[in-house]
Amino acid sequence: MNMPSWQRAVIKVGSALIAPDETGTSSKYLLAIARFIIECHERGQEIVLVSSGSAAAGRKYIKYDSDTIPVTVKKAMAAVGQNEMMASWTRFFDFPCAQVLMTHGDLRDRARYVSIRNTLRTLLEHDILPIVNENDALATDEMKVGDNDNLAAMVATLVDADALFICSDIDGLFDADPRVKPDAKKIPVVETITEEIYALAGGTTNKIATGGMRTKIEAAEKATSHGVDTYIVNGRKGNTFELLLRGENPGTLFKRQQDPMSNKKHWLRHTLISQGEIVVDAATANSLANGEPLVTTGIIDIQGDFNRGDAVVIRSGDDAEAIAKGICQYSSHELMHLKGQEVSHIAEQYGYSPITEVIHSNDLTILEEV
Repeated sequence: MNMPSWQRAVIKVGSALIAPDETGTSSKYLLAIARFIIECHERGQEIVLVSSGSAAAGRKYIKYDSDTIPVTVKKAMAAVGQNEMMASWTRFFDFPCAQVLMTHGDLRDRARYVSIRNTLRTLLEHDILPIVNENDALATDEMKVGDNDNLAAMVATLVDADALFICSDIDGLFDADPRVKPDAKKIPVVETITEEIYALAGGTTNKIATGGMRTKIEAAEKATSHGVDTYIVNGRKGNTFELLLRGENPGTLFKRQQDPMSNKKHWLRHTLISQGEIVVDAATANSLANGEPLVTTGIIDIQGDFNRGDAVVIRSGDDAEAIAKGICQYSSHELMHLKGQEVSHIAEQYGYSPITEVIHSNDLTILEEV
């Protein structure tokens, strides 16, 4: 099957390809990937490389025999291994590379998000290969993306990529686990990501890696909703990259949505982490679906503890699926007092002019049809 054309792509390479033996970096699988990047560079196609492997690369310097590695030890492995991982990549290229480390805290802060976007675009304009990784040495649990599959999808939206290539250790998405069922069939194209597609995903057996097939599908859902064709391909086969260079699909293609979200709506939906919930009545749920802002009148209940400026999800009734997500202009404590009240009544009772919208329509994205 022929691939859709592309001009700018993100390639995600995981720990199992960077350090397959967990004894430091290896060129075993990287040579073919590097040749692909070089050929794309010569063709004038732009590449952003998202590379895992810092903790795996650092494992040879910090010995730890247990299968369960403490967080502090893994952070130290990442700190010492990041330098080796970068050196391993840069030796393949005769054009400059740039290291870009980030955490989820950087991505969910709008100003820092835009700053990273501008930096990556400037690097590409100057024919410099950005090599992106999560800053594992410093990231805390609440500030982590957690896996580089989803990070790669976020980067693809940051740079407005046309394609995202996620390198795996199998040929793509199958209708069953090919390691258990040899007659499992590869799915060459996924038109729409559904619960049935997620049901085909398994976990990861790698002690250092944080991803699995499910995280790859999550990443594909993020990227395709922003108009990015996403591929899961086998990074262990050199032939994979020869086929890609010929414009052929060697893995599974998740097709881009024809009506992609705006960059900000995508950021709201897929990058911000919800800190709480607001429950609204049916009339308010319908008004949100029609593009109206959220106001205090239709709020029934508040769940969780959140501050002004935090992201929250909105539900229509206690047991319903989340219908929207947005940036709240009030804290949960404030809303407990203001819920269900008219704006004019709030001004009379509390003696100040309140913010008219709890969530402005520009800061709101719809998740499900009402």
